[in-house]
Amino acid sequence: MTGTSTMPRGSAERASADPVPADPAPADPVRTPGRDDGRRLPRWTALVLAAGLLVVACLASLFLGSRETDLAGVWSVLRGDGEEHLRQVVAARGARTVLGAAVGAALAASGLIIQGVTRNPLGEPGLLGVTSGASAAVVTATAFLGFSGGAGTVWIALPGALLAVVVVYLLGRPAGTHSVVPLILAGAVISAVLYAYIQAMILTRPEVFESYRHWVVGSLAGASYGTLAAVGPALLLGLLLAGLVAPGLNTLALGDDVATALGTRVGLVRAASILAATLLAAAATAAVGPIAFIGLAVPHLVRALVGTDHRWQLPASLLLGAALLLGSDVVARVIVRPQELMVGVITAFLGAPFLLWAVRRGMVTT
Repeated sequence: MTGTSTMPRGSAERASADPVPADPAPADPVRTPGRDDGRRLPRWTALVLAAGLLVVACLASLFLGSRETDLAGVWSVLRGDGEEHLRQVVAARGARTVLGAAVGAALAASGLIIQGVTRNPLGEPGLLGVTSGASAAVVTATAFLGFSGGAGTVWIALPGALLAVVVVYLLGRPAGTHSVVPLILAGAVISAVLYAYIQAMILTRPEVFESYRHWVVGSLAGASYGTLAAVGPALLLGLLLAGLVAPGLNTLALGDDVATALGTRVGLVRAASILAATLLAAAATAAVGPIAFIGLAVPHLVRALVGTDHRWQLPASLLLGAALLLGSDVVARVIVRPQELMVGVITAFLGAPFLLWAVRRGMVTT
C-alpha cells in the first residue's frame, strides 16, 4: 500500500481548478480617541473652534454678572463711553475675566503635563502636592501670623505650593531610576500629611476655619490686575517651559527605554515638565484658591479633539481651560443673583457630568 491519495482524478482536477478562497476582509479597526481618524475635525479647525468658544466666554463674562446691567450700556463702556458707575463695574469684570482666563489656562496646561509625564490618566495638579502645599501655607499664616486673607494670599500660597513640590520631588526621586511611581507615591504621602495638618488646625482654631473656608473652594471674586501681576512671572515661566518640553512628552509616551534610544534626555525632560506643571498650578492656586476638575478633565477632552501630540494639545488646553473656567464663573454669578457661588463648585457640577458623558461616548482615552 502506497501513500498515494485515493481521491478520484476528476475530483482532484476540479479541486485544483476551483479558485483559492480569499482571506476574509479584516474587521474595521477600533477607532480610539487618541488616534487620528477621519471622524476627528482637522486640528486647526479644532483650535479655531476652541478660540471662538473662549471669545464667547470672555464676552459673557464682561456682559453678565451678579447684578443685572444694561447690555447696551456695557457695550457703550467698551467703546469708551458710558456712565462712571458702569465703567467701574465693567473694569472689575475685565480684571476678573483676564485673571480667570489665565488661571483656567494654567490649570489645564498643568494637568496636561502631569498626565503626560506620569502617564497617569487621573493626573491633575494636586497629584504632586501643589494644592495641599498652598493650603497648608495659608492655614499656617492664618494660625501663627494673624493673616486674614485678601490680596496678600498669593505671596503665602505660592511659596507653600512650590516648597511642597520640592519636597515631593526630593523624596520621590530615587537614585538610578527614572520611574515616576515613587514620585506619585511621595505626592500622595505628602498630601495626606499636609491635609491632616490642615484639618487639625481648622478644628482647633475657629479663626483659621473662618478664613480658610472662603479660600479653599476657589473663587474669582475680588480679582484684580495686581493679583495677576504677582503670579504673572510664574505663569509665563511655566508656559515657556511647557512649550519647550512638549516634544519630549511625545517621546516619553513611548516609554523611557524607547525615548532614551531616540536621544531624549528622560531625566531632564521629566524634571523640566514637573517644574512647568508646578509653576502653572502653584500660580493659579495662589491667585484664586484650589479649583478642582479643570486640570483633570480638559486634557482628556483635548486628546479627543486634536489627538495625542502634545505640541497640539498644549494650545488646545490653554484655550479650552480658559473657556471652561470663565463659563463656570459666569454661571456662578448669575445662577443665584444677586449672590454668587464659588466658581470651584460650578466647575465640579458642570464638568463632572460632561466628562462622564465623554467617557460613555468613547471620547476620553489615556
